Amino acid sequence: MQSFLSVNDADNIPQLIDLARSIKKNPLQKNLGGHLTLGLIFMNPSLRTRLSTQKAGHNLGMNVMVMNFSGEGWALETEDGVVMNGDKPEHIKEAAAVIGQYCDIIGIRSFATLSDRQKDYDEFVLKKFVQYAGVPVINMESATVHPLQSLTDLITIEEYKTRPRPKVVLTWAPHPKALPQAVANSFAQWVQKTDYEFVITHPKGYELAPEFAGKATIEYDQAAAFEGADFIYAKNWSSYTDYGKVLHQDLNWMVTEEKMKRTRNAFFMHCLPVRRNMIVDDAVLDSDRSIVIQEAGNRVYAAQAVLHSIIQSTL
Repeated sequence: MQSFLSVNDADNIPQLIDLARSIKKNPLQKNLGGHLTLGLIFMNPSLRTRLSTQKAGHNLGMNVMVMNFSGEGWALETEDGVVMNGDKPEHIKEAAAVIGQYCDIIGIRSFATLSDRQKDYDEFVLKKFVQYAGVPVINMESATVHPLQSLTDLITIEEYKTRPRPKVVLTWAPHPKALPQAVANSFAQWVQKTDYEFVITHPKGYELAPEFAGKATIEYDQAAAFEGADFIYAKNWSSYTDYGKVLHQDLNWMVTEEKMKRTRNAFFMHCLPVRRNMIVDDAVLDSDRSIVIQEAGNRVYAAQAVLHSIIQSTL
């Protein structure tokens, strides 16, 4: 593995999942990365991604440096050929290249603008870092995908599934703010690399981009989608077609205890943070079928498996 930008960088997903589960049993591998520096660059807030990737680096013996560009670094100019006479004193060309001088691997987190679909779906910022950093790059959530989260989700499903081909449902849920499609896109992309039965359910107008929805079954009736499900994965996302817009906040799409009765005693999943009694009610989130905390715990082993693979392949 040269870098980890999307599912396309995981040549053998079952093998990567097995590696993560093996690491979970014995996470300390101090000798593997003891001579390397990991730089984690955040342009957006983070709790799980920051702490889990930082811990994964420490488990490998790496020196880990963390920088929040939103409050600590210079504001970055990302456009080429501009006259930099505004409020952005540093260009991404120099910033990425300089970070590459200090770090052997760089993790970068940069969300969608939700204003320019073309630029977001071209992964403008992520590609600039890859172009100028000169070292392997890990995507810690970009404009369109969150591969570390999706790898984590598959690890968690593999741990908890009770039949070889579980039914997995990705359901849209209401949220007060416009959110990117990244987690939903990525989850759909990764699940379709498995042989799980996969259903996406959402109100009309919230269709994902065709390249991410792929061949998933699309069901506009949430109750029908939940029938016989083994895993319910809830997530909000804004509109792709009417880009970045919140078309409505229909609380009827909240995951409730009553709706979960339609499933095969399904496990509830969410990437967190989650809005209680809007995305999901307390009864579901606090039940013994909620595995959101275990899912979050697996973020360490997903990140460590990726770092392990990059180190062994390139460094």
